[in-house]
Amino acid sequence: MITSCSEYSKVVKGNDYEKKYEFAMMYQEKGECYKALPLFEELMTYHRSTAKSEDIYYYYAYNHYCLKDYYFAAYYFKNFTKKFPYSSRAEECTYMTALCSFENAPDYNLDPLETKKAIDEFQLFMDKYPKSERIDTCNYYIKILRGRLEKKFYEQCKMYYKMERYNAAAISFTSFLQSYPDTQYREESMFLIIKSNYIYATNSVEDKKKERFETTIKSYHNFAGYFPESSYLKSAKDYFEQSSKAITKLLETQ
Repeated sequence: MITSCSEYSKVVKGNDYEKKYEFAMMYQEKGECYKALPLFEELMTYHRSTAKSEDIYYYYAYNHYCLKDYYFAAYYFKNFTKKFPYSSRAEECTYMTALCSFENAPDYNLDPLETKKAIDEFQLFMDKYPKSERIDTCNYYIKILRGRLEKKFYEQCKMYYKMERYNAAAISFTSFLQSYPDTQYREESMFLIIKSNYIYATNSVEDKKKERFETTIKSYHNFAGYFPESSYLKSAKDYFEQSSKAITKLLETQ
C-alpha cells in the first residue's frame, strides 16, 4: 500500500505524461476519481492542442460526474460538444449534459430554475437526436421533472388556501388545472375551488355576493360533471345549496 501511494505521488509530481494518463484511467476505472482528478487536470493542459485532447476532455468530464460535481460535469460535457461537434461521442455528451442537469435539479419545494433547465436540456437532446435509443429515457426523466413542477404549483395553490386568501386560491387552482389538465390533484383542486369561491362569496360586500355565489355554483357543476362519485361530492353539494339559498335571499331583498 505504501509502495502504491509512493508510486502515485511520483507520477503526480513527475513529467511522464503517458504514465499520468495510464494512472488517471486506472483510478477512474476503479472509481477512485479523486485520485484521477489532478492527473486529468495536468493532461488537459498538456494535450490541449494534440490529437489526444478529445479523449482527455471526454474522460475529464466523466471524472467530474464520478465525483458528483454535476455543475462542472455539465459544463465540460456541453463544452465537449462545442469543441468536438463531429465526434462520435457528441450524442453521448449532449445526453450527459442533460443528465447532469437532472442531477442538479432540486426537490419540488426549492427553486425550480434548475428543473426547468434540465427539461430544456433533455428536449434539446431529443430535438437534435430524434432517432436516438435514449429518447425513452429522456421522456422518463422529463416526466419526473414535470412532476416536480406540478407538485410545486399545486403546493403554492394550497398555500393561498391555507393563508385564507380564497380568491387567490381559486384563481391559482384554476390556472393550475389549465397547466396540468391530467394532474392527479384534479379532484381535490376542483373541490377547493368550490370551497374557496363559497367562502370568498360569503365574506364579500353585499353588491358582489350574487355574482360570487353564482361562480361557486358554476364551479360545483364543473366538479360534479367530472367527479359524480367523488368523496367530496356531499360537501360540494352543501356549498352549492348554500350558494343557491344565498342568491334567493339576495333577490328577495332587492
